[in-house]
Amino acid sequence: MSGAELLRGMILHTPRNPFAEDRALESFADGALVIAGGRVLAIGDYAAVRASHPAAVVTDWRGSVILPGFIDVHTHFPQTRIIGGLGWPLLDWLRLHALPEEARMADGVYARAVAEEFVRALIRNGTTTALVFGAHFGEATEALFQVASTTGIRIASGLVVSDRALPDALRQTPDEAYRTCTDLIARYHARNGQRYAVTPRFALSASEAMLEICGALMRENPGVLFQTHMNESAEEIAAVRAAFPTANSYLAIYDRFGLAGPRSIFAHNVHPSDAELSRMAETGAAAVHCPCSNGALGAGVFPMRRHLAAGVRFALGTDVGAGVGFGMLKEALHSYMLQRLIPEGMLLSPAHLLYLATRAGAEAMDLGDETGDFTPGRSADFVRWRPPDGTPLASAVERAEGPERVLAALLAQAGEESVREVRVRGKALPR
Repeated sequence: MSGAELLRGMILHTPRNPFAEDRALESFADGALVIAGGRVLAIGDYAAVRASHPAAVVTDWRGSVILPGFIDVHTHFPQTRIIGGLGWPLLDWLRLHALPEEARMADGVYARAVAEEFVRALIRNGTTTALVFGAHFGEATEALFQVASTTGIRIASGLVVSDRALPDALRQTPDEAYRTCTDLIARYHARNGQRYAVTPRFALSASEAMLEICGALMRENPGVLFQTHMNESAEEIAAVRAAFPTANSYLAIYDRFGLAGPRSIFAHNVHPSDAELSRMAETGAAAVHCPCSNGALGAGVFPMRRHLAAGVRFALGTDVGAGVGFGMLKEALHSYMLQRLIPEGMLLSPAHLLYLATRAGAEAMDLGDETGDFTPGRSADFVRWRPPDGTPLASAVERAEGPERVLAALLAQAGEESVREVRVRGKALPR
């Protein structure tokens, strides 16, 4: 094909689910990825792919590792500047750190500066797609969409709606929330690769009237996502139970308003009941595992084995700023470590971790046919990794016995210093 580019280097991806299939990691030590028109045309060993695409322009990235772009399924752009509020449980951390900073988003100039920092940080860490909690203010949420559109990163986000249990500055009436969300959907959903996500902060801060508005927005706007928090900490669950005394579970509150479904994504779910897991599987809802945040806040360890046994989909999120940064490799590594520490944990391979940071996120966000791996026809969303010369990571990569060991070394040591290029739809993103 005219205009095709062939990228040569070590290539790894997980086109299959390693929790369900053997040999899910596909790797090519001397590989080739052919792209054109923003799409993947071919992948395989360099010699064979080069022979079948002789006209493609070769970009020689030997010595580098090409991975699919990371997909962060839970993060908060207004919390970019408060990473590191350690030593507090969830509700105290919100009161002392997160909510005061989120109130500053009422200043549109301040919010836009934070949005620019946030998007740059995602890109510098190799994230090409993110599901993001916006701000409690329409102008600030709009700033995020605008900044994302100018860079080319793939973002889904929405106004954070709340009408109780938060400071007055962070509340809207249900009618105000409906109008602002409807306006943002009209202007940004399904435009420039962006999507809208209906976003109540959590049930504790949303009245029944507000949740009804959320259900209406989902029904009226096919293709929008739903995101919120659920079952993050024992203290939070007790507070929600007191606020909704007739509900038989946290999930049941959302489910009553039609908010549990295949486009619904629930962050954390550290303490689910068996009935909640069963209902999530039945409706097709997904959970987001945020290991760094859960550890930092002392919330608990994600019950991965129980989610798998129930058939509930899950992916990874950084949860900035309760988490400890933007790096999805770090999130994957902490997932591995926490699962090693609990009796019911799982031994996760590098293939599991890459899948959770890439393809699992695409599936959770209803983008499984668009991104997350290098299957021909997918969007050309990828990251070129090359450790700085003379570093222990560079030595580990050079001496690794096979691609899986290379991936393990990246998971253990790599950060944004090793990211050399990030592309979405084949186009390099500004860093």
